[in-house]
Amino acid sequence: MKLEDLLRISLACLLLVPTCRAGDPTPKPWPSQFHALLFENFTTDGNSKLSIIDLWYDWKNGRNYNIIQDQLGHKLWDAEWNNGTAFHFDLEQKTCQSVWVGVGILRPDFLSDAQYVGVQTVDTFTCNVWNKLDNFITYYEEVETQRPVGWLFYTGRFEHVITFEEGAVLSDSYWQAPEYCFTDEAGVQEESLDSGLILQNEGREPLERWLNGLSS
Repeated sequence: MKLEDLLRISLACLLLVPTCRAGDPTPKPWPSQFHALLFENFTTDGNSKLSIIDLWYDWKNGRNYNIIQDQLGHKLWDAEWNNGTAFHFDLEQKTCQSVWVGVGILRPDFLSDAQYVGVQTVDTFTCNVWNKLDNFITYYEEVETQRPVGWLFYTGRFEHVITFEEGAVLSDSYWQAPEYCFTDEAGVQEESLDSGLILQNEGREPLERWLNGLSS
């Protein structure tokens, strides 16, 4: 590489990307389709809430599913679509909430502008670590395999990745919301719903900043 080319790249890092550092690793984009089993242990006000979340990410078909099982609770189904709509329903209680989020699901490269913060050991795995939007989310990726190990919200809510299956696809029959989601009584809420992916009760202001970041 010529000296002038090296100087040009260095100047670009200084002027355009203040956090740019030579040799920093970059997070691996998510595969266009995968299935992950997540374990969540969230403690607030001295109370712990345990959940197991089946995450079905399907960028290829513009959809994302979070099937959330709280400890000794009902199973909640959270179907999100790239047109900004989502359905949050309980098949046992036959309740449903139609939600307008305003943006689609996460892009596979949603961490492309995240800041690298170094290497940490998380759940016994040696991980590269990035954060995004002033620590709104911190993301952990295994150094050796580049598999996601987990992500942490600024509130302390941690999603631990138990299994990660690239290319796994949920059958189309599971994606159809029940009929009672389309009645007048169901209504539409113009706000984000609880989501095992990243949008779980993290507060409206940082949530709006996150959503704006998704579409940029």
